[in-house]
Amino acid sequence: MSQFHTLELLSNDGCYTITINRPDKLNALNRQVVTELHHAFESVACDESIRVVVLTGAGDKAFVAGADISEINTLNPMDAQQFAQYGQQLMSRIEQLGKPVIARINGFALGGGCELAMACTLRIASSNARMGLPEIGLGIMPGFGGTQRMARLVGEGKAVELALTGRLIKADEALQLGLLNQVCEPAQLDDTIQTLVSQLAHSAPLAMRNIIAAVQAAGDVPLQSGLDYEAQLFGLCCATEDMREGTTAFLEKRKAEFRGR
Repeated sequence: MSQFHTLELLSNDGCYTITINRPDKLNALNRQVVTELHHAFESVACDESIRVVVLTGAGDKAFVAGADISEINTLNPMDAQQFAQYGQQLMSRIEQLGKPVIARINGFALGGGCELAMACTLRIASSNARMGLPEIGLGIMPGFGGTQRMARLVGEGKAVELALTGRLIKADEALQLGLLNQVCEPAQLDDTIQTLVSQLAHSAPLAMRNIIAAVQAAGDVPLQSGLDYEAQLFGLCCATEDMREGTTAFLEKRKAEFRGR
């Protein structure tokens, strides 16, 4: 783990927790953080023992308060485009991991932090969380996929409004818009996430991977193509040992033990 200087990593009972550890900078994303997140998620992808990932930020003020402005201030147009593409590659890696990634949003999730949260499979936030795409105030725009994923999650009209105004929204509004999956009081955040982690860590991993893939495809293909893809993935699920175990356990009235095979 010595290769990681901005992340804290913890593996426990099928769950891998990744904590961005720059609390003095409100866990802002710079190139080093993005690079280390690339490496961390690459390791997760290769480890079959990891069933679910929790991604969060150190401290109680911020998940990730945005990109590191001091670094952005030095970029020329070509470097800026390359940095945006590098960040987009990270977001796509997280989104396409094939394992549930839960964003534990414990404070500000702004700019790059909001984009990072939107790349996760599920987003659970404390009631004091604030989210938004405030890049317009810096004379720039979202660059890590924010315009695209925000539009897919909350609709084009609301997405363009939030990006153009840079308005920060409270957790309850984010929940109403569909940007968050669940909101709880700060003291209940860890217990709420642990309950979800326990459920997902003992679910059928191949089925979860196929569910994530099918839902993600829904926004990009015509309905019939999505239905065909769903049927194909359903067929693949029925070729697994997990399907035999799950259906047999149901018939035998016992708890299934999924092995990801």
